[in-house]
Amino acid sequence: MPMELPQWMLLGLAALGIGITKSGFSGMSMVHVLIFAHIFGARESTGIVLPLLIAGDIFAMFTYGKHANWSYIRKMLPPALAGIVVGAWVMTWLSPDIYEPLIGVIIILLVILQAIRTWKGDWFDRVPHSMGFAWSMGGLAGTTTMLANAAGPVFGLYLLAIGLPKLEFVGTAAWFFLLINVIKLPFSWGLGLIRLETLTMNVLLLPLVAVGLWIGRLLLKRISQRIFDSLILLITAVAAIRLLLL
Repeated sequence: MPMELPQWMLLGLAALGIGITKSGFSGMSMVHVLIFAHIFGARESTGIVLPLLIAGDIFAMFTYGKHANWSYIRKMLPPALAGIVVGAWVMTWLSPDIYEPLIGVIIILLVILQAIRTWKGDWFDRVPHSMGFAWSMGGLAGTTTMLANAAGPVFGLYLLAIGLPKLEFVGTAAWFFLLINVIKLPFSWGLGLIRLETLTMNVLLLPLVAVGLWIGRLLLKRISQRIFDSLILLITAVAAIRLLLL
């Protein structure tokens, strides 16, 4: 797949964004979603970027995995698997022109919900820790990750809602996304979205994912919990609006 220098520069920026995302800044996931979709098309890009996401997950797992809270992973994984199956089915018939704005709308609604909870916490005292909330968010995460690799903001909002500290947040997300992204591989392969030439490009971009993770680690150490939470909400909202306008 011949590409011009500006396209390679954009892909390099996207690979850096993947690494930063895997450091805990889940809203940053929209950077690589938008860049890969712009260059390769929304549907094709989901498979092309998947091996890079898995590599980032592995880096993050070795760095932060020991801090993971497995109780929340166990709650979210079954509905996420169901969501992946639903997303793969939807991809066979739904136009990308429809599902990208749809995902943007869903994420914006989640940001609004989390913002209300932040300002009016007593309204949602029992919601975040309920099994129904976990299953709803898990199913949504599975569906959005299959449709557009856009589950980072969804899972990030769930972890914010339950109030995990930064390191537990990153460690839990690292393991969760490693598991579901590996599970997505056969679906993407079966849909023809992963091929030998795309894997070759992944190898070239892999070092920048590692660099992005290192940058993210530096940022994580220097940002307070409150600023960290606010940044995730802000980045998620901006990214969702951008998806909606595609």
